[in-house]
Amino acid sequence: MANHKSAKKRIRRNSKFEIINKVRKSKVRTFIKKVESAINNNDKNLANEALKIAQPEMHKSVTKGVFNKNTISRKLSRLSKKIKSLK
Repeated sequence: MANHKSAKKRIRRNSKFEIINKVRKSKVRTFIKKVESAINNNDKNLANEALKIAQPEMHKSVTKGVFNKNTISRKLSRLSKKIKSLK
């Protein structure tokens, strides 16, 4: 348990940001699932639209420090590669 006032404050602050970051992660995962479901349905137009909507949110999560830059780049690259492979 924390003994210093600043350490107690840090615990409170971290718990608030933990909740916020969980919401942000969940939001990004939902966008990714929408793109993947469109890919699974072989709907190239819907998948492209979903990716256009998902991309700024994914980059926003990087700037907020929720995900690593390389992780989001990898995910976007793989999604776009799957979309391009659709007929």
